[in-house]
Amino acid sequence: MKAKRKNVIAIILGGGQGSRLYPLTETRSKPAVPVGGKYRLVDIPISNCMNSDIYRMFVLTQFNSASLNAHIKNTYVFSAFSQAFVDILAAEQTPDNPTWFQGTADAVRQCMPHFLNHNFDYALILSGDQLYQMDFNDMLEEHIKNEADITIATLPVNAKDAPDFGILKSNNEGCVESFIEKPVKELLPDWESEVSEQMEAEGKKYLASMGIYIFNKKLLVDLMADPDTKDFGKEIIPNAVGNKKILSYQYEGYWTDIGNIDSFFEANIGLTEDVPKFNLFDNDNKIYTRPRLLPPSKFKNTMVDKSLISEGCIINAKEIKNSVIGIRSRIGKDSIINSTYVMGNDIYQSIEDMEEDAKENKILVGIGEGCYINNALVDKDCRIGNNVYINGGPHLENLTTKLYTIKDGIVVIKKGVTLPDNFRIE
Repeated sequence: MKAKRKNVIAIILGGGQGSRLYPLTETRSKPAVPVGGKYRLVDIPISNCMNSDIYRMFVLTQFNSASLNAHIKNTYVFSAFSQAFVDILAAEQTPDNPTWFQGTADAVRQCMPHFLNHNFDYALILSGDQLYQMDFNDMLEEHIKNEADITIATLPVNAKDAPDFGILKSNNEGCVESFIEKPVKELLPDWESEVSEQMEAEGKKYLASMGIYIFNKKLLVDLMADPDTKDFGKEIIPNAVGNKKILSYQYEGYWTDIGNIDSFFEANIGLTEDVPKFNLFDNDNKIYTRPRLLPPSKFKNTMVDKSLISEGCIINAKEIKNSVIGIRSRIGKDSIINSTYVMGNDIYQSIEDMEEDAKENKILVGIGEGCYINNALVDKDCRIGNNVYINGGPHLENLTTKLYTIKDGIVVIKKGVTLPDNFRIE
């Protein structure tokens, strides 16, 4: 049985402006972006903490945090007799800190007084925009057993992926000896580390930093005393290599950084596979989110294949394939949805509202009749008319308009926009 982790606090970094996930971050912070039809990105690190019996968590954010505040307030309500909490710490200006967060380390530095109000021996620092399932107890036990100052979760990667990451080189004892940020391919032969036989057989010989760290409390406080260090990955970790005992904790499960539209799209559509790499059906690794009192979804004359359908949907579509359909989605008859993530709606339209909209020739919330939508992300609360044709793919050039954005062939319909009848993107 897992020991209760009363000596650990978790610090979840909400990220900056989230420009790589635009337009999904136009009106919300990165951790608040809907994922998997019914969750938010922030639910992933929080759930990993709860599954590891870590119940004292801080979420650090500074951009568009209103919806994130509401989600956390409505979701993570613990017993009044426990010490469990999920607190949001938004960037605040004080006499000592007149600026906004300047980087990941600066965010932790500015919030340090709040952390020090609690007793802890170790700080677990996490990113708010990654998809993975990890038991942090194993990582903490390795950290304590090896008497490390810092432990970094690392992911074995191949030579093709290595140049996209910060690469660590470890010795036979698993301690980090050197670090390089996004090495060019020619340097890689010098950066191989000892990995498991399976990883070596797959050609994954390079240890990529996952942006998941454990710091001893005293060291974290000492490091945060230097106001010139702004970022963990670019300054704190490289400066500590050779000066502190840094342990590499190798993780071999599924992990993806979903900081851009392409990876976000792939991660969500990947959930529709027969045996997805990210398992939403794991009893030991539940993903927690807001418990909504929604009715079951209902269908009429719809063929559904390899798709996730969330609660409260009213679907009369002709076909839904390789798609994720979010809560309260409404899809009209004869519509075809393929390889698309429809995020759903925040509220239902009442019958009276729909009748009123119909009288005024207003398009209803949801997706209309006779539509074809392929290779797209449809953000929340959109009104899509009848016979709308959206065919995303590599044939489309990157483009941003008031209604939609195209990135890497993926069409992103912006939150709350209206697409008129017969609108086309092809």
